Amino acid sequence: MPETLLKVENLQAWYGESHILHGVGFEIGRGELVTLLGRNGAGKTTTLKSVMGIVEKRTGSVRFEDREIIGRASDEIARMGIAYCPEERGVFSSLNVEENLLLPPVVKPGGMSLAEIYGLFPNLEERRRSQGTKLSGGEQQMLAIGRILRTGAGLLLLDEPTEGLAPVIVQRIGEIIRQLKGRGFTILLVEQNFHFAATVADRHYVMEDGRVVDMVTSADVQQNIGKLQAYLGV
Repeated sequence: MPETLLKVENLQAWYGESHILHGVGFEIGRGELVTLLGRNGAGKTTTLKSVMGIVEKRTGSVRFEDREIIGRASDEIARMGIAYCPEERGVFSSLNVEENLLLPPVVKPGGMSLAEIYGLFPNLEERRRSQGTKLSGGEQQMLAIGRILRTGAGLLLLDEPTEGLAPVIVQRIGEIIRQLKGRGFTILLVEQNFHFAATVADRHYVMEDGRVVDMVTSADVQQNIGKLQAYLGV
């Protein structure tokens, strides 16, 4: 595995009195694309939010570039070079496409320019003066991803980027994610669509009941397909 960029050990997380994560552990090498797979309620989204520091309480260890971030605030974590793209996309209805793209601050050198983002998402350039929420679901997802690419973050946390999208748009999102990996981004992807995840990921971590219960590499997916389908209920 390449040099470890993110290492999570014994991660526990709570929403109020609800104990959601029960000792999650995994690691991601620099430049890898890794998925968290699991059924609804397995703790996948909470894991991303816990890495980002946006849950009510978390304990354990999350090390990014060998620096402990478990006690840091979410804005400090973002400035270290981690960006989160939530499932609900968070597009601002009062802003047009270009204003949405320009909203997040640049936190580190090396982010993509507006021209580079438009090169990756030609639809967004065509609609750059349109209100963000007037876009199709697929275009809003492209906008949500494009917005975090300006920041200079090297680790992208993508939560269900294909949720509710037509197959042709899912295919396009897959192409974009592969291009981002080719540009050197490290990506942690939460997915329920295993067939999509299998086309983009280097490795898959499987979650159940707030724990990581298995890891399968892309090379071993076919020989483990029955086990994965049982985990995911498909």
